[in-house]
Amino acid sequence: MIKLRNRNADPAPAPPFEGHGPGGAERATFAAGCFWGVEADFRQIHGVLHTAVGYTGGHVADPSYERVCRHRTGHAEAVEVWFDPAQVSYAELLQRFWRIHKPTTRNRQGFDVGSQYRSAIFYHDAGQMEAAIASRDAEQQSLRRQIVTQITPASAFYQAEEYHQRYLEKHGHPGCAATIR
Repeated sequence: MIKLRNRNADPAPAPPFEGHGPGGAERATFAAGCFWGVEADFRQIHGVLHTAVGYTGGHVADPSYERVCRHRTGHAEAVEVWFDPAQVSYAELLQRFWRIHKPTTRNRQGFDVGSQYRSAIFYHDAGQMEAAIASRDAEQQSLRRQIVTQITPASAFYQAEEYHQRYLEKHGHPGCAATIR
């Protein structure tokens, strides 16, 4: 059994954000397993202006990939998505989120196992929270198993190391693995 220190600690406070993303853009943050494939999938959506992979939902400031993988920070591998709401809605991003992973599997996606691979939606305002809950409830109607996706307020998002950014694109791979639902 793995024991986590500071398991009940408050989420790490958000560091100052450099800028506010592309002009007129809104931000969404999703965790759906290995962030490489999740980022690659969201980058294909018309209206997504920028993505970054990183760590969020934990209790340690400025985590590294190695610390996250040792299950001592509480963070999830996540993707921050900046999008133009005139071109793609948050509801459409949620639809894609449900399609690219298995939301009924706790702390596992494919061969990746651990709490850093959990399914989570990190909302940035009340509207996103309401949309996330409604989309989860609608998605649940089509599934036999219970959805285990966390829907939680966004906390600090720490960009992952540069070698993780657009990883699959840099290495000529279309995606991590096929999601079997």
